[in-house]
Amino acid sequence: MVGLEEKVRKRIRRKDLRRAILGAIGVAGMLSLAVVAPNVIGALGKLGIISPGKRQREIVNRARDRLVDSGFLKRDEFGYLRLTVKGKYELEKLEQEGAQLKKPKRWDGKWRVLIFDIPEQKRTVRNKVRLTLVAAGFQKLQQSVWVYPYPCEDFIALLKTDLFINKNLVYIVTDEIEGDLFLQRRFGLVGK
Repeated sequence: MVGLEEKVRKRIRRKDLRRAILGAIGVAGMLSLAVVAPNVIGALGKLGIISPGKRQREIVNRARDRLVDSGFLKRDEFGYLRLTVKGKYELEKLEQEGAQLKKPKRWDGKWRVLIFDIPEQKRTVRNKVRLTLVAAGFQKLQQSVWVYPYPCEDFIALLKTDLFINKNLVYIVTDEIEGDLFLQRRFGLVGK
């Protein structure tokens, strides 16, 4: 039984790693082979997707090479990676799967608030953040303020990593939001 659980954990980590690499390249449009690893490795280690140590770069490079071999990524004549049509489809599929956040049986009474400020030059990224939050079940409180009732720190960390928006997105956990009855109803936390 222990072997089965470890296989499942590895498969989940592999899928998260694939999503992170495809997402990083999808947002940037292209990335240098040398740039992929440093930008992704730190966050993947913190999320537990890859284990810390000297082999992190090797793990990411192998994953990247598998994505190239399977036709999700291609290298251009300058050594940059680009998403293929097949890669874009796979990234959308992985994002939809990843957008399904786990909900605990009981609400802990805390709200998770996301505030983001993404400049106009990065409108595509800003729109992608909004679409991802809607797909994940977040509720818009104001233009760039979104709320969710359950823990979602890993999801937010992955979103920040995928879209390179660490300093543009703030994650807050709070006990109370003024006039939050409509939020409680929206999330089915109280009777209507």
